[in-house]
Amino acid sequence: MVLGKTIVSIISAYKAVKSGYQMTIMAPTAILASQHMEEYTKVLEPFGIRCELLISGISKKKKEDILQRLANGEIDVLIGTHAILEENVIFKNLGFVVTDEQHRFGVRQRKVISSKGENPDVLVMTATPIPRTLALILYGDLDISIIDELPPNRKKIDTFAVTKGMEERVNNFIRKQVDEGRQAYIVCPLVEENEELNLKSVIELAEKYKLEVFPEYKVEYLHGKMRPKEKDAIMEEFKNGNIDILISTTVIEVGVNVPNASIMVIENAERFGLAQLHQLRGRVGRGEYQSYCILKYQGNFEVIRERMKVMQSTNDGFVISEKDLELRGSGEFFGTKQHGLPEFKIANLFEDMPVLKMVQSLAIKILQEDPKLMSKKNENLRKMVKEKFQNRLEI
Repeated sequence: MVLGKTIVSIISAYKAVKSGYQMTIMAPTAILASQHMEEYTKVLEPFGIRCELLISGISKKKKEDILQRLANGEIDVLIGTHAILEENVIFKNLGFVVTDEQHRFGVRQRKVISSKGENPDVLVMTATPIPRTLALILYGDLDISIIDELPPNRKKIDTFAVTKGMEERVNNFIRKQVDEGRQAYIVCPLVEENEELNLKSVIELAEKYKLEVFPEYKVEYLHGKMRPKEKDAIMEEFKNGNIDILISTTVIEVGVNVPNASIMVIENAERFGLAQLHQLRGRVGRGEYQSYCILKYQGNFEVIRERMKVMQSTNDGFVISEKDLELRGSGEFFGTKQHGLPEFKIANLFEDMPVLKMVQSLAIKILQEDPKLMSKKNENLRKMVKEKFQNRLEI
């Protein structure tokens, strides 16, 4: 059964296609795009809607065939990765664009895919309302819909923050889960060992787990420096239950649905943002089994303890995002930078939300009444906007 934000996008795709338009959905990984292809096809093909998959791994001949049928309007729904952004991908009548896990795509990339149609409707989807998204919502650039209920039979993920002294107990807990037939993710912040930062690394930990800690289990590792085909093959093996413990960097932050995975251990959790921790936690708890997230952290700073406390106290993405916004900032709005504090002189986006919302409402009203700021009462405002942005816009 297709659930959550995916079924929302499929229903929207159905409406777009039945209204005479083509639709495309862009995912950050080939394996996630393939999963979407499977789900979209299952729901939409019985209605005569033609779906196709465009990823970098397909043959040249198959790609040429897809591009020709797409341009001719013989493909209704194109599902793919960054391959969709290429210049030779031309739609006959693109009317609806979806970006899944939108924070994994840059501002320019989202602009490129939208430009392939004439002002298409755009849906961005994410499991976590990251600070930039939250900030854009406040500025009226996005309308938002929230799915705030778990699907049927899903249980709340129990989250625990532990220090190094609990390592043996954590390993025993992993062993218990695997013996019961479940699978485990172990996430590290680095690919290779870094003595200076003293962080756990994927390769180092995989060797230790394979040879010393869990020699009786099938242990594999995954990281962003591996070839796409190699990564996809390992994720497919994990999905099929042939790997018991998968040690990985954050490349599994978005990925296939593995209902049998019930435990997520995050090494050096203090090195991750709250929104990213929440996103990683969402890799488990996708089936009928009780699932767990264990945050292993170092350091005794108050801010670290506070962040761990937030993760243990709530599974609400908006609560976590607001805390992340408070701690990290919301990004630069009129550019491509997506972290740090925006260039406000007198306002703080987190502390001054009520005032900013009021200003947002006034701005919307002005744009509705006088979009070019040509009226006498908006003369000074027009001048200020032109001075601020100079050659970056025309009014």
